[in-house]
Order: sequence, then C-alpha cells, then structure tokens
Amino acid sequence: MRYGVVRTLAGGVVALGASGLLGGCGTLGGGPGEVCIDTKKAFQQYITQVRSVPASDPAQWRQATDKLAGRLDALSEKAEDDDLKKALKTEADQLRAAAPAVGGGDVAQLDTVMKETPARIGKACE
Repeated sequence: MRYGVVRTLAGGVVALGASGLLGGCGTLGGGPGEVCIDTKKAFQQYITQVRSVPASDPAQWRQATDKLAGRLDALSEKAEDDDLKKALKTEADQLRAAAPAVGGGDVAQLDTVMKETPARIGKACE
C-alpha cells in the first residue's frame, strides 16, 4: 500500500515542475538571478530522477531527496540575497528531515514540503 503513496507523490513532484517555483526561478529581472536558475535546475533534475525510480524502491527516493537537500545547502551559501539564502536553507533542512521516512516508503512529510516549496522559494526568486 505504501508504494501507491510513492506513486501519488511522483505525480505531485511532476506537478511541482509546473508550479510557481520552477516558473519563478527562471526570472532574471530584478531577482537573485543565477542562484534561482541553479535552484530551478536542481529541482528539474530531482523531478527527472524520482520519476524514473520504481515505487518499489523508496531507498532511491531517499538518496535523491538527500542529494537535493545538499544542493540547496550549497546554493544557499552562494546566495547574496538574505531571503533567498533563508528559503534555500529552510527547504534543505525540511527535505533532509523528510528523507528518512521517504526511504521507508512514507512520503507524507516530503509531500508537505513539496507543496510549500513554490511559496517559499518561488517568492524569494521573484
């Protein structure tokens, strides 16, 4: 049953690609520019990776989620804008906290994080 939840989350992650996060991060006018573009790329790569992971192998979801958290930490260090730096660090911390449960097939916490991502990071990239 838990693998059905992973499949459901996969759809949610795909929907993230069409959300304000990925749309807003590509905006160059007046926003934090390069870090937002790199953040968009990191999420796109994450989406591509998790879409290819079998629902029966949640450990790969954990690895991908941990990797994304690490990339966001690195991007937060590059960010000059304090709001963006804070948003990226918060996102990384929440992804890292959700990763162990994802590895066990429970994606509820990751789903919550992903639902909040567009508001948190997208706003900082405006």
